[in-house]
Amino acid sequence: MSSMSDSVTATSIADAPSTAEGRRLKLFNLILELRAFIALIVLIIVFALLSDSYLTWDNLVTMTRHVAINAILAIGMLMVILTGGIDLSVGSIVGLSGVIAGVLLEGLHVGGATLFPPVWAVIVIALAVGAGVGAVNGTLVTRFGVAPFIATLGILYVARGVALLISGGETYPNLGGSEALGNTGFDFLGSGKLLTIPVSIWLMVLFAAVATFLTRRAPFGRWVYAIGGNERAAELAGVKVAKVKRRVYMISGLCAAMSGLIIASELTSAAPQAGESFELNAIAAVVIGGTSLMGGRGTVRGALIGAFVIGFLADGLVIVGVSTFWQIVIKGTVIVLAVILDQSQQRIQRRGAAAAAAAEVAAAPTARTPTAA
Repeated sequence: MSSMSDSVTATSIADAPSTAEGRRLKLFNLILELRAFIALIVLIIVFALLSDSYLTWDNLVTMTRHVAINAILAIGMLMVILTGGIDLSVGSIVGLSGVIAGVLLEGLHVGGATLFPPVWAVIVIALAVGAGVGAVNGTLVTRFGVAPFIATLGILYVARGVALLISGGETYPNLGGSEALGNTGFDFLGSGKLLTIPVSIWLMVLFAAVATFLTRRAPFGRWVYAIGGNERAAELAGVKVAKVKRRVYMISGLCAAMSGLIIASELTSAAPQAGESFELNAIAAVVIGGTSLMGGRGTVRGALIGAFVIGFLADGLVIVGVSTFWQIVIKGTVIVLAVILDQSQQRIQRRGAAAAAAAEVAAAPTARTPTAA
């Protein structure tokens, strides 16, 4: 299993011989392990030097609010990628969940009457729709054997098309609700504050805490890493692979729906086109955070840091006046560089493991004590 082999490799590097080569491998591996965090610190320092307003409290809160949307998406994407899959439909689920909220808040026409569900019901239904789309993805992958890339690519178009059909291609412009109808309060997700901190940031923390518990403390997390490391071995060990895979796609859909609700709440409007290309931001955050696209290796902490790198980089480029076109080029370069560094780290870990094994073999004969005649 990849997670187990990663820990063994890391241990091997730590136990590498105290030679110049061994110390160099340890240093390089440490730097690569912390690459996303180092990149984040460097970004903050550079943009703080270029703009006096970058490190102000208001700007940091604003940037973190922007990060929260992609961070929640990245958490769901992480769960899928850890199993060796991919979810390209999350951007469309963002738009669909917002449209569902818009329909419900503007009222359901049933039998000549118009029903206005309370806000909590709107949120629950929209989240359920996101999880349901994720369940469809998981079923296509597990029951019908469709490759994750193709399955989620197809659902990307289906979900976007459904959002356009429901809305007729129009935007729901007023989601503020009415006190007389009992459907006010939706704006608290995107604009509300709790203890002076925006609710969206608290939601990011909540989703991250739950995901950390699942991946580090719960059996479900061990199953996810096992499937990503070696699916066949996990199945032989008794892991219900199909069931776990369906659940991770449902988690991804749920996270995407939550991001869609935050966006719709913040803008107090819902557009079926919302969330376009958001799946790329989520994948980028996960990759920059050190997650392997092959599955079995990655952390929630890394995904969060990756989301902060993407968000702080994008906002920083806007503040210093960099062209939108150059922003796209820079973001793509950062993603490619992250993959190259990940490959470099794996090579260093293999070299460290080989050095440790060679040192152990060399020391083995001297450890034997000859038997007296």
